[in-house]
Amino acid sequence: MRLDDEPESTNVENQRGGGGFRLPGGGGGIPVTGGHLGFGGIVLLIIFAVLFRINPLDLLNGGQPTLPSQTQQQASAPTRPEDKFVSKVLHSTETVWSKQFAAGALHYYDPKASAYVDPKLVLFEGSIATGCGGATASVGPFYCPADSKVYLDTSFFDDLKQRFAAPGEFAEGYVIAHEVGHHVQDLVGISAQAEQARGSMSGKQYNAFSVKMELQADCFAGVWGHDEQEMGKLDPNELDEALNAATAIGDDRLQKQSQGYVVPDSFTHGTSEQRVRWFKRGFDSGDPKQCDTFHAPSL
Repeated sequence: MRLDDEPESTNVENQRGGGGFRLPGGGGGIPVTGGHLGFGGIVLLIIFAVLFRINPLDLLNGGQPTLPSQTQQQASAPTRPEDKFVSKVLHSTETVWSKQFAAGALHYYDPKASAYVDPKLVLFEGSIATGCGGATASVGPFYCPADSKVYLDTSFFDDLKQRFAAPGEFAEGYVIAHEVGHHVQDLVGISAQAEQARGSMSGKQYNAFSVKMELQADCFAGVWGHDEQEMGKLDPNELDEALNAATAIGDDRLQKQSQGYVVPDSFTHGTSEQRVRWFKRGFDSGDPKQCDTFHAPSL
């Protein structure tokens, strides 16, 4: 990506520095009800648990890590090369969504949505305490609506390249833009509606609802990608990087790799084909209104 002229965001928090965490009251794990961990985090936890044959409860409660010293908590790792990239991508999402909100493009979802509020993006390493509870890098990147922050351990980019065979800067940008897409959903009330509906749904119904949430976030990421292309920030064939990443993390692909067969009723993110198609829908149109997965005749 051509980001040399892109400013860095002021909304990146570096919370690296080693050590673990213990939640107040001695608790551990990640609350997943009552508006806590965002969809990206929940589903990525499940994906990683299945893919690497890890008990999800071990990821949530593993080890009762101890509280780091004050010195460790305040420590900050030196700026790494990928940090600047992440900061520039985040700034580009801020620019895109500020324009979209100001133009009234999100009125389709919320008539009052006229001003974009930037999320924070927290860089962490290993484990982190969040507004949604404790989390480890094993859950992958995720958005927490309780504190309006995106959480990212950049080692996930290594997984993207090596385990998912989806390298490239635009693929990494897609990951960030997808989580920012969940922030957009939060701002316009879609996330709140999802939580309200959760209690009245069966597991199968909620999985299907989650797929709609995730595909919409993919489409919103595509809207960001459209703007990057219009601004001349993409090199030839970089679109293929994002599409390759979307393909690699489809539910059907992951289940086939991990267990040899697929269970459609358990899908929570969407198939590879769906993820590619909805990202492309946002990318080709640049219009958030085209991302209404909840009223689409079919996914």
